[in-house]
Parts: sequence; structure tokens; C-alpha cells
Amino acid sequence: MGIALAVLNRIAGARIVQRLGLNKPIERGVYQATRTGFRTFGAATRTFQAATRLGKPARLEPVGERGLFDLTPDDEQQMIRDTVAEFATERLRPAAADADTACTPPAELLATAAELGVTMIGVPESLGGVGTERSTVSGVLIAEALAHGDMGLAVACLAPSAVSNALVLWGDADQQATYLPSFVGDNVPAAALAILEPKPLFDPFALATKATRTPRGYRLDGVKSLVPRAADAELFVVAAMLDGSPTLFIVESSGVLIEAEPAMGLRAAGMGRLVLDGVTVPRSALLGDKASYVECVRLSRLGWCALAVGTAQAVLDYVIPYVNERVAFGEPVSHRQGVAFRVADISIELEGMRLLTYRAAARAEQGKPYARDVALARKLCADKGMTIGSDGVQLLGGHGFVKEHPVERWYRDLRAIGLMEGAVLL
Repeated sequence: MGIALAVLNRIAGARIVQRLGLNKPIERGVYQATRTGFRTFGAATRTFQAATRLGKPARLEPVGERGLFDLTPDDEQQMIRDTVAEFATERLRPAAADADTACTPPAELLATAAELGVTMIGVPESLGGVGTERSTVSGVLIAEALAHGDMGLAVACLAPSAVSNALVLWGDADQQATYLPSFVGDNVPAAALAILEPKPLFDPFALATKATRTPRGYRLDGVKSLVPRAADAELFVVAAMLDGSPTLFIVESSGVLIEAEPAMGLRAAGMGRLVLDGVTVPRSALLGDKASYVECVRLSRLGWCALAVGTAQAVLDYVIPYVNERVAFGEPVSHRQGVAFRVADISIELEGMRLLTYRAAARAEQGKPYARDVALARKLCADKGMTIGSDGVQLLGGHGFVKEHPVERWYRDLRAIGLMEGAVLL
């Protein structure tokens, strides 16, 4: 859509178009494309097929017991976080405003993110990746660092790794041999995990999307909402009800319909609707079982907690210098107790969000029960993340309401934490 709008804008400004009096109709076309979006078929640009056969699926082993709970990243994790944080600061942050307006992520940024090896960290070495053990904590650190640049672009960068991680965790040998080689090569496919549906009070365990058995496989019917990079995605992992239980399916993009769905927040992720109208998939498309789906939901929610922590940290880092430098009535506004206490509250709540998120990630990584920890982290991140976003806008006064400052965008993005399901998976 971004390319199409750029072409239309270029045509609308051409002299010959203005001479012929056609600029007004074209401008109306640009406006309508921006307002209503698009409806198109899925981006079927490659064929996935296994080059070799695997004897058994490759899995990453849990990390061993580490004794005392310690939040300090090891040397490798610190190096990864520093590299990603530098990328987020130098590349994502400057591009975020334009991407938010265009409702699409810049292709060059996505290519750079792929070069950083975001999708390779969770893929075992035996399949061409760099993973030697489960890396949930590293995934949290990466998501947090990316979201410190911009949450919408972070979701766009992390969307393919949600599919590759799902294949590593629950894919069988044939599924891994067919799809995972593409995620460790030079041309990583756009891919997305689609769980959320366009209905109020959505329950991920009571899906409206249905899977019906057929002689050759399954037929999928339903609509998935707020799917990142939907128009470009070549591969989806889709949640649907099969025999009364929620299940995951691998769906290639040929035959699906995509509709634009620009929302209040996360606009830079290029969100769209995935329309499944009698889409047929083979028996081999079934991914995991009900237990796998339950874990998928938990790991996805953990990813959104990490994104909330990164964006909330961005809010705090932005408002502190602002309130110290903003002078009113002859002194910095930070000298007012109401301002100082509100900044302190942001810092306190942020540390609680980070602690619960890291704890849940550590338990997941070590193979321990972590359902309670994820539930606590999501509740705190959804509530306090939204409050931090609102406080960031409030602390900037009138400046918080305009797009000159990024806090209004971070506020819109942070409101997504409590409603999003899927899209990211750590």
C-alpha cells in the first residue's frame, strides 16, 4: 500500500496531470486508499518445500537450573541486547513517525532486522540457526530493546520469528524441513502468527474461526484481526477450533484474502485482516495439539509484556529530560511535587513490569511451570503500561497531544498490550 500511495502521490504532482485537470480525482484516490485501505490476495511469492528430510524434529533443550534468581544478562545476552538497542535507536526511532503515518514498515529496516539474525536465535544449530538451548530470556531482551525504538516497528521485525519459533517448538520433522530453512537464509519470508479475531471481549480459547476435516486435510473459515505485515506475509500460523479444541495450522498465503486494518496503535506494523473463506490445507498443516496452543498463547503474552516494558522505558527516558528542561513560572516543572511524584511512579511501576516479565521468561526458559507468572506479568503490563503512556502524555502538557513528540504514539501503542493475542512469540 505504501508503494502504491507513493506512486499516486508522484502522479498527482506531475505537471501534465495538473494541465489536464486530473489531479483532483487522483488526490481523491489517494485519500480513499489511505482511509479505507485495500483488499487483496495473499502474497504468494515463493514455494516452500523440503530440500532434505529430517529423521526427527529438532528441539531446543531447556536451560539448566541457575540457582538464585538473577536479572543480570550474561555476556552473550548483553552483546545481543546492545546490538539490537543500537539498531532500535539509530534506525527504528527516526523512521517510526513516517511508518506510523504510512501504516507500513520500511522494507530496508525489515531487511536489516533479518540480517541481525532475529529469527535465527530460536532456531537450532542443526537446522541452520544459532540456538543451542531455549532462549526465552534473550527473546524478551530483544523485544524490549526493539520496542524502546518503536513498538509498531518492533512487532513488524519480530513477526517472522513468531512463526519460526512455533515451528521449532511444535513442528514435526517434515514441517521443520519444509519451512525453517527459509528463516535462516538471506531472504527471510514475511510471516505472522494469527490468533486475534475482530470481536469484543475476545477469548483465545473460544475461537470463531473453524477448521473442518476434509478427505485430504482441513477447511478453514473465519477472520483474523490485527495481523502484522499481513499484505506481505507468505506464511501464517493460524489458530482455529478443530473438534471443539483450539489448534494451530500452517497456512501458506495463496488462496487467502487480506484486508487493510489500520488501528489506533501499532500502525507501523502494517496490520491487516486475514480472511479465510473455505481455505483448504493438507493434513500436514496441523501444528502441535491443544497443549501446544495453550503454550503458544502464554509465550505470545510474554512477548507483549516485553514490548510494553521497552515502550514504557522509552516514555520514562523521554519525560525525565523534558520535565527537567521545561521551565514554567521561573523554575523547571520537575520542581513541582505533582510532576516529580508522577515520574517516580512511572519508574516504580516499570521496574515491577520488568521484574515480573523477566521472572516469567526465566521460568519458561528453564522448563518450569510459568502460567501464573505470565498471567501476573500480563495483568501488570496491560494496566500499568497504559497508565504510563497516559502519564507520559500528561507530563508534556499540550506537547503530549501533538505528533511533534513521540509520547502520543507510545500512548496509542501501549493500549494494545491488554487486547493483543498472537503476532509475537518468544
